[in-house]
Amino acid sequence: MARAEGGQLRIIGGCWRGRRLPVPAGAHPGLRPTPDRVRETLFNWVAPTIAGSRVLDAFAGTGALGFEAASRGAAEVLLIEQVPALAAGLRAAAAQLQATALQVICADSLHWLARGPAQPFDLVMLDPPFGQGLLAPALAALSAGWLTAGGVVYLELGVQERLPPLPVGWRLQRDKRAGQVRYVLVANDACTGRGQAR
Repeated sequence: MARAEGGQLRIIGGCWRGRRLPVPAGAHPGLRPTPDRVRETLFNWVAPTIAGSRVLDAFAGTGALGFEAASRGAAEVLLIEQVPALAAGLRAAAAQLQATALQVICADSLHWLARGPAQPFDLVMLDPPFGQGLLAPALAALSAGWLTAGGVVYLELGVQERLPPLPVGWRLQRDKRAGQVRYVLVANDACTGRGQAR
């Protein structure tokens, strides 16, 4: 599992490419930033639609995914993180970058999702701690209107974990592995008239 080296995380693309964000030391023992290679693949997948999109990073951790989305042109990025020290670090990093499109909320992600959406998101990223059974309830919560028609959900899980059932109308679009990480892109085809991608 990748970890933030030296207490810093590097943004790999977009307007903040090469900028390094501090990661609070000892903030959480299971902290596991998405590896650079996996991040690059994810944002290649969503490159045609990331500009101007609304993005939710529901288990933000170091903020690797959310900050990368903002750097690459997302119009709004919401990061949810329940560990106060990590959430404070994300706010400090956002202030350092003057990231006005990025908002951080300190909350339990599943409880926050359970309240229902005010406005759906175009891209939702789910990278919870591995092996804690969080993906299935998160997907179930998202199916209650959190994702736009044609929107996509990125899932990251351990290679030994089973992908949970997808909501009706959603389909597996991409599925790759890198080391001990499995990463998946799921599309919401409801009301879009799209067929299964080849």
